[in-house]
Amino acid sequence: MKQLPDRLERLVASLEALERSDRIQMLVDAGKQYRRVPADVASPPFPVEHRVPDCESEAYVWAKPNSNGTLSFYFAVDNPQGISAMALASVLAKTLSGVPLDQVAAVPGDIVYRIFGRELSMGKSLGLMGMVNMVASLARQHLPSASQPRHAR
Repeated sequence: MKQLPDRLERLVASLEALERSDRIQMLVDAGKQYRRVPADVASPPFPVEHRVPDCESEAYVWAKPNSNGTLSFYFAVDNPQGISAMALASVLAKTLSGVPLDQVAAVPGDIVYRIFGRELSMGKSLGLMGMVNMVASLARQHLPSASQPRHAR
């Protein structure tokens, strides 16, 4: 199994150590910490190219470059009942913003099962994995191309 970025691995390990009811409560709390994409990044109506495919909660993802070559991730979840999507948005924003791009790009979509457990419906699983995959894809898009010379640091 690939190594996850440190902050994400610590959070996932904490969730995995909990009883199911405590895990659910921690994820509900994460959902309450969800912050919608700021207006200086995007405002409704959101462009379709930022919409997560297969997400029942109508989630959207943006990546904004940081000066150190990393990205900050922002989310909009248009379904007010989309607590799982809000929880995942909060987790991904906190644990992957500011992380080296190659580490973010390598995060597998099935990390959703380690975060939420295996009890998710197929539709919910697909939507949440779509959120993770979209974040990883945005990181890959911002990785320096192998054909471009790297500048000395």
